[in-house]
Amino acid sequence: MARKKREPELGVIAAATHDGRGIVSGDGKKVFVAGALPGEKVRFVRRKRRRNFDEAELLEVLEASPERVEARCAVYGRCGGCSLQHMSIDTQREIKAQSLEDNLERIAKLEPDEWLPPVTGDEWHYRRRARLAVKDVAAKGRTLVGFRERHAPFIADMRRCEVLRQPVDVLIEPLSDMVGALSIRARMPQIEVAVADNAVALVLRILDPLGDGDEQVLREFAAQHDVWIYLQPGGLDSIVRLVPDGAGELTYDLPEFEISMVFEPADFVQINAGINERMVALALTLLDVERSHRVLDLFSGIGNFSLPLARRAGSVLGIEGEASLVARARDNARRNGLENAEFLSTDLAAIDGSESWLKAGCDRLLLDPARSGAEAVVRRMPLLGPERIVYVSCHPGTLARDAGILVHEAGYRLLAAGIIDMFPHTAHVESVAVFSK
Repeated sequence: MARKKREPELGVIAAATHDGRGIVSGDGKKVFVAGALPGEKVRFVRRKRRRNFDEAELLEVLEASPERVEARCAVYGRCGGCSLQHMSIDTQREIKAQSLEDNLERIAKLEPDEWLPPVTGDEWHYRRRARLAVKDVAAKGRTLVGFRERHAPFIADMRRCEVLRQPVDVLIEPLSDMVGALSIRARMPQIEVAVADNAVALVLRILDPLGDGDEQVLREFAAQHDVWIYLQPGGLDSIVRLVPDGAGELTYDLPEFEISMVFEPADFVQINAGINERMVALALTLLDVERSHRVLDLFSGIGNFSLPLARRAGSVLGIEGEASLVARARDNARRNGLENAEFLSTDLAAIDGSESWLKAGCDRLLLDPARSGAEAVVRRMPLLGPERIVYVSCHPGTLARDAGILVHEAGYRLLAAGIIDMFPHTAHVESVAVFSK
């Protein structure tokens, strides 16, 4: 049987979701229209049909909302990298703040004593980490480099990116040309970008060895655009630098704390450098650390919070599940002359209460987990017993779940909460909450 052709439809947007999609209610089933605002009359086409709702692509705005702004990106609407460029930055932040408030109220039945002002910064050219897809497309006569499309698995045909940090923002088209000149252009699925304070790193994932002349193409590109190029033929442990040949390391600074961080191009670092500096400073202020305090930094990574904490606390113990990041954190502590910061590698989702570091307790606790949250840790809070907790979250739902445990089961009070606008023009909600015994 032939598949029924998707026909364009007309509708009026009655409401919006927290991730910026407009909602059309018709034939008893909700339709989520990406890029549409409440009150707008739109033409759309359904792209994905589900049991309780459908997802649609916005084709045309027939009657626009006064809240609509013109997107800066030429491929906005097709590219899946951003979803909120059609809204003013203030509206975006209001939506994110409302998402945090709704999650705390719905999941945790909580409201903080104080709502913190949003942590904000530059809204363009902020993204220092990205994973760019690569595809040699014969039909287009070129190799595409960029983010995947919103409604399809294809790579958006883009020439530049308005949120990537300079100079990578204008390197999309040169990268396309460079990969297209390689003999292995069909065997390179992605390029990982890491913009340090001192260099730009590009990690090329390659499925075949370089062919004759390929290395020269890469070296010429690196010299022309002043970038460091790495090759990744296998897993993360296979990454090797091709150029420059001499010694040198990627770094970023936290000037307020006189900290310089060394990292590898595939390491996790916060995606927005300016916001990261403000976030670290805010976290330390909220934690109210004194020289007599023993501080635990859980999910500590390469020491982004641990090392600034060590400038103010008596001792800091950072715990992280990824052993390579723990090694990097120890090295960063040594490089910065910090002898009061120690690091351990432990799976924090699998703790059982018998751990010696957990039984030792702490005065202050900082949590910065992944999207899955820190449920195993917060359920052991009676053992840790910190007087004050600062929780940095990248998912308001899991923050709310863990906040409910801390308040309703562990006897803490939610003093304050607010958003951190780490990812402007996307629906991603970063937030911070502070708890007191």
